[in-house]
Amino acid sequence: MKVVYEAANLIDAHLVRHALEAEEIPVFLQGEALLGGMGELPLFGTILVCVPDVVWPEARDIVAALPLNQPPAAADAVDDLPDGLPA
Repeated sequence: MKVVYEAANLIDAHLVRHALEAEEIPVFLQGEALLGGMGELPLFGTILVCVPDVVWPEARDIVAALPLNQPPAAADAVDDLPDGLPA
């Protein structure tokens, strides 16, 4: 197994997992059970999305194409306001 993505949180990990499984790539989430552990375990950055070595290049390309950790596209704020409201 090789790490294809280090998730910032549980939601990111599952988004990547579902994208890979949609392409029939088997996925293992390493560290999912440790999330929120106390003591010396960190609360974030512990979930690794792993795939078999054979499909790692394909999985890497799929993960690279995902819009992860990107801010939403900024809409034109003036166009979204009702008439008569200042921007």
